[in-house]
Amino acid sequence: MKKKLLVLGAHSADFVWRSAGTIAKSVEEGAETLVVCMSYGERGESGELWKEDPNRSVENVKAIRHEQAQKAADILGTPIQFLNWGDYPMLISDERIEQLTKIIGDFEPTVILTHTAKDPFNPDHPLAYQATERARLLSCGAGVPSAFKNIDPPMWYSFEPHQPEICEFLPDTFIDISSVFEKKLAAMDCMGAQKYLRDYYAELASRRANHARRISGKKDIKYAEAHQSHLPRITNSIF
Repeated sequence: MKKKLLVLGAHSADFVWRSAGTIAKSVEEGAETLVVCMSYGERGESGELWKEDPNRSVENVKAIRHEQAQKAADILGTPIQFLNWGDYPMLISDERIEQLTKIIGDFEPTVILTHTAKDPFNPDHPLAYQATERARLLSCGAGVPSAFKNIDPPMWYSFEPHQPEICEFLPDTFIDISSVFEKKLAAMDCMGAQKYLRDYYAELASRRANHARRISGKKDIKYAEAHQSHLPRITNSIF
């Protein structure tokens, strides 16, 4: 079965900060990838753009964010799709769940990455989690497979939030991104609307690598990203 990674972010920069290394590593290993941005983050996550010009229009901010995210995706080697659902607040309707369910069903991912269920400082991230949870279940849980498309259940992870200690994030999966870390840096450099986050996530990758080395004994891990799984793994062996 071909490996297929689907990354679902509430805003157009979420995939860069939290999973750019995992995406680039997946591409390096021959997996098919797709990034979906539910919104542009035009209201809540574009402070630098509004600071530069308070008279900008929302559509102008969206256009800039679109361009920045597209450049980052091109660097990582992944297709990207923008849903333009709006942010702060993001509203999840039945029609939007249906849209997301179709995306999952059409792509047929083997792994889904999205936000955590809890984030006290960002109202859109838990909504993205809830939408992903529901759409994933609908895409693989059709009651009559002979009449409706029903994909194999994909593995499902949350990527690391900005403040893990208050989001009940318990990492159990570390991805060695050392070989693609320069791509993550280059992708982060594209996100001018939130350039203050670049150093934070570069340092986080170094800290997570320290944890990964201690856990595994693999001394050559220099940079890593952490994720939390929501489903048990099914294997043929304990090893």
